[in-house]
Amino acid sequence: MSGTRKGAAYSSERYAGILNAPHRAFLWSIGLDPSDIGKPLAGVVVAWSESGPCNFHTLNLVGYVKQGLRDAGCVGLAMPTIVVNDNISMGTAGMRYSLVSREVIADSVEAQIVAHAYDGFVAIGGCDKTQPGLMMAMARINRPSIYMYGGSAEPGFIGEKKFTIEDVHEYVGAYLKGKASEQELLQVEMVAHPTYGACAGLFTANTMALLSEALGLALLGSSSPTATSSRRAIFSYETGKALGPLLENDIKPRDILKYEAFRNAATVLMASGGSTNGILHLLALAHEAGVKFTLDDLDEISRKTPYILNMRPAGEYVMLDLDRVGGAPLLLRLLLEAGLIDGDVLTVSGKSLAQSLKEYRLPDVPHDHIVRHPSNPIKKTGGIRILRGSLAPDGAVVKTAATGVTRFEGSARVFDDEEPAFEAVRRGDVDEGNVLVIRYVGPKGAPGMPEMLRVTAALSGAGLGETVAMVTDGRFSGATRGIMVGHVAPEAVAGGPIALVEDGDRVLIDTEAGRLDLLVAESELERRRSALKPKPPKAASGLLAKYASLVSSASMGAVTLPRT
Repeated sequence: MSGTRKGAAYSSERYAGILNAPHRAFLWSIGLDPSDIGKPLAGVVVAWSESGPCNFHTLNLVGYVKQGLRDAGCVGLAMPTIVVNDNISMGTAGMRYSLVSREVIADSVEAQIVAHAYDGFVAIGGCDKTQPGLMMAMARINRPSIYMYGGSAEPGFIGEKKFTIEDVHEYVGAYLKGKASEQELLQVEMVAHPTYGACAGLFTANTMALLSEALGLALLGSSSPTATSSRRAIFSYETGKALGPLLENDIKPRDILKYEAFRNAATVLMASGGSTNGILHLLALAHEAGVKFTLDDLDEISRKTPYILNMRPAGEYVMLDLDRVGGAPLLLRLLLEAGLIDGDVLTVSGKSLAQSLKEYRLPDVPHDHIVRHPSNPIKKTGGIRILRGSLAPDGAVVKTAATGVTRFEGSARVFDDEEPAFEAVRRGDVDEGNVLVIRYVGPKGAPGMPEMLRVTAALSGAGLGETVAMVTDGRFSGATRGIMVGHVAPEAVAGGPIALVEDGDRVLIDTEAGRLDLLVAESELERRRSALKPKPPKAASGLLAKYASLVSSASMGAVTLPRT
């Protein structure tokens, strides 16, 4: 057999030498030959599914990645991982599997990479949870690896007006309120997501794609080309080729995922006004990387980071528009020049972020309409705020970029699940000044911490997005707009104060002060607490029950922890 090359330690132990003849026999059967033994063995993990457009095309990118690996002197073999499409499961029992799938993805990648002795791998993601799941696996396994996003869809148009999937959800709310006809809804439905690829706006998928570059786990510029762009093939090839030097120099994810890298990513999240799911996923990724990074860090970063990116759902533009003016590298360069991020961090290029940005060629086009300079922000503080208070002692999140309201005090309308809240909105049984409290939908309680886009979009479509607030121990889609507070911790099923709220209680949301308070006397809360009866688990068997038994608080990223 050929000699072992640098970067092939795991595969050589499994496949080289006389005693490994049975293992090699299986490699010959799939087309490898003796010259391949001793070369680094690289996995190509692809989150692929025909269950929706987000990952419909990702399997087609594998061949380009494998060619890049071959040209880097590696042997590439592909493998799948699962996809749960958030939009298709939204507002149904299926949404309870969305966040759960993040853990299943990380677990499945670990099982395949470690079991088959891959020396490193390329990970291709698309839909919302595939991206953090893959990056979590990279940090957990800690073998040379690199991430690539499959790209977003193009926006749709009716005349000159731009549409995304967010508009379909809001048109449903407008239809229920009598503000849009069935024909108008159908017209929007047919054009809003015209191509394969993930959602076009700065929802969760595109948020996580930007963060992959900010963390240093993906090649600069790779997050913004659409799924339909020919540059996807180019980035696929270059991503595969870039794994070679990482293997050669033994550069692993935890060499990149230092505390400073997480601060950089959090700064980009706050500056962009990205999805609140980014909070959960950064906390979870930090856990896998062994880095202490908490809600307190995120709160501190939010307070000093200007919000500068004008993208949907808070703004006007989509990922295709950001790509035309420079993508993530433009945002990163502006933040670096303003002294808001650390340029010394290592990236998968093998160089520092500052050096990589210096070498990256940005288009010479106007960009202030999409990406403002930090000295002239949309808002002086970050697009997401961390709230604490008597209703959320361990924290909650609100997307301040998606609302102009900074202080809201209202009367609670309490629901123990999402469906009755949606029915109340549909009936018109929600008044201005209400705070919809949706509880028992947290990581353990749902289980699975579903997104509430069906309700939030119905409120926005009904014209109530700035006059009715929501507070939940569940979470929100990146497409959510309005006064929406999620991730309330502790959650209701864990006995958090959100379990004690009653109809008519006054609730205060103050995003400037960072407060979320239940304006009820402590003596009354103690009385309610003593009378509170635990609710039985909603899932008694299967995946959801296993998840509920292991999952931690949203304040920790809702990671699953082994029972001790």
